[in-house]
Amino acid sequence: MDVLYFAWVRERIGIPKERVETSAATVSDLVAELSAREDRYAAAFADISALRVALDQELSDFDAPLSGVREVAFFPPMTGG
Repeated sequence: MDVLYFAWVRERIGIPKERVETSAATVSDLVAELSAREDRYAAAFADISALRVALDQELSDFDAPLSGVREVAFFPPMTGG
């Protein structure tokens, strides 16, 4: 699946997008896999309460299943104004 990173998540990880082969069942499982890769991922995902996730461009929750998902995007909450 494609994993996209936006704003400060992208800055901490150092890339905007990557292709990930995973056996993760949920978004939380994917976050755990990514965090275990390197310190930069661990730093980006240290506080998931400060993150939002979209699955195939639809806002979702971290306990959402990944079955059939083609794209996961991580980003900070947006503010309007």
